[in-house]
Amino acid sequence: MTRPAAPEDLYTLMRTPDLLDPVLLVHLDGWIDAGQTAHLAVERILSQIDASTVATFDTEWLIDHRAHRPTMHIVDGVNVGIDWPFIELVAGRDRNGNDVLVLHGTEPDHNWRTFVDAVVELGQRFAIRRMIGLGSYPAAAPHTRPAMLSITASTPELVDKTLNNASLDVPAGVESALEKAFELVSIDSFGLWAQVPHYVSSSPYPPAALALIEGLERSAGLTLDSADLATESLSTRNRLDTLVQSEESHGQMLAQLEAQHDEFAEAQADLPSSDELAAEVERFLQSQTDDDSGDTTG
Repeated sequence: MTRPAAPEDLYTLMRTPDLLDPVLLVHLDGWIDAGQTAHLAVERILSQIDASTVATFDTEWLIDHRAHRPTMHIVDGVNVGIDWPFIELVAGRDRNGNDVLVLHGTEPDHNWRTFVDAVVELGQRFAIRRMIGLGSYPAAAPHTRPAMLSITASTPELVDKTLNNASLDVPAGVESALEKAFELVSIDSFGLWAQVPHYVSSSPYPPAALALIEGLERSAGLTLDSADLATESLSTRNRLDTLVQSEESHGQMLAQLEAQHDEFAEAQADLPSSDELAAEVERFLQSQTDDDSGDTTG
């Protein structure tokens, strides 16, 4: 496929809202999202920030429609319409009036570098204070414990504080490329990842979506309503408890996961909790902002 001539060729700017220190949230369908956790979290965020479209991306340059086919709606044998894959940037405000941008839709199949340049260009245009990617992955975690978060960051200073400090090579999503690109223009960026019990990772899992929302409240300073997710999380817990009780082998597996989880938690007692970690990330990012604002040597 022919590469677009420039990043601005990839999108149409619909409007230019007046935003104050917005945070940019990123989740694009097609990347790792166990339990549809990040998708569910973004849906809840969009429903409460009075979102309006800022920019739309030309998916003819970005999407392979054989890999991401449009959805045809058939009513009584009649094709009444087709929904095409999309990528858009929207703006809104949380309950306390904090500005937020959300990039959502389908992860691109083509022209990643130009897409990343386009998103960074938009981020700079609206002077975002940080980018936060959202995702989730299956883990050996019991549903009877709160969903935990992991953080991937663009700087060693942040990674040194995490609980899961692994070194490994894994396939990257476009969100990972955005992390590195924003780092190059001195915009803080990191990813929040929720752990989803591996035995329910193919079904919607509200507890992990709730963990992402709560993580955003701490690390981005947003005020979001998570009451519905809390209710759905309780219903999910009760449903899974019933399923586990119906089969002895399921109960044994759960007991092993609980023991492993609790042993790990005890071993990490001297390290920061997920709450403390998120607070530490917030403090670090704020210190970087304070340092920049106080630099008068330029």
